Amino acid sequence: MKRLISLLAVAAVVACSDSFSPTTGNVAGDYSIQTLTTTDTSGTTDWVAAGSTLTLSLAANGTTTGHFFVPGAAEGGGDFHADMAGTWSLSGNRITFTQTADTFVRDMDFIARKDRLSGDQTFSFNATATRVRIVLTK
Repeated sequence: MKRLISLLAVAAVVACSDSFSPTTGNVAGDYSIQTLTTTDTSGTTDWVAAGSTLTLSLAANGTTTGHFFVPGAAEGGGDFHADMAGTWSLSGNRITFTQTADTFVRDMDFIARKDRLSGDQTFSFNATATRVRIVLTK
């Protein structure tokens, strides 16, 4: 019985471990937004449900293309559009972006997992802390 429990424990650890090792080659690809939420003192906003879209293509040569759209988020209440052209780099499992577009994407680290990029960071906007959580999938 002890041996069975030990084997089950080992199997559980192996099953839970993430064997994905990010490289430029296996991270490169076309991603789209799965989830995007912000949380501040007024509550949590689901930006995907509100109509936001984000496509981001990571080329193996380190360049990016794509588009970010957020309805009603531009100054004056108009729709926000951003060209996501720029570069990306990988260090361990962390991806950083360098882009001209002034979005949170260039200001946060993303964690690379198999067919998935995720970010979770708190920013200060106009003296208000806002937590941004995002998941992009291939």
